[in-house]
Amino acid sequence: QVSLVVNVASECGYTDSHYKALQQLQRDLGPYHFNVLAFPCNQFGQQEPDTNKEIESFARKTYGASFPMFSKITVSGAAAIPAFKYLIESTGEEPTWNFWKYLVDPNGKVVKAWDSTVSVEEIRPHVTELVRKIILKKKDEL
Repeated sequence: QVSLVVNVASECGYTDSHYKALQQLQRDLGPYHFNVLAFPCNQFGQQEPDTNKEIESFARKTYGASFPMFSKITVSGAAAIPAFKYLIESTGEEPTWNFWKYLVDPNGKVVKAWDSTVSVEEIRPHVTELVRKIILKKKDEL
């Protein structure tokens, strides 16, 4: 599977546009070959203050989020969880705000990272290309 790992926040200026676009991407490409992996984080501007249950409920009810939602975590600095340390080490890009996006190929290789200002629509071609490669490979194997 191709994964788009995102540190999400419920009360950020980027919340509405990102959640809508992430869910559309999930709807269009997931869940067999692709998944958005959402990691709530309260590190930046204290914009994810709620409990894990409240965060998930908000995302599911407000945006129809059907992608996996993980527990609230730390994504940068010494306390970052190992998965984000790996993403940071692989790209040299450390989140400085909510809605950083890391594209990971099916082998676990981090392909690219984008900050909050880059829209999901702008990165869609990169995601689509990786998913297309998986589908073509599976087709060849048939």
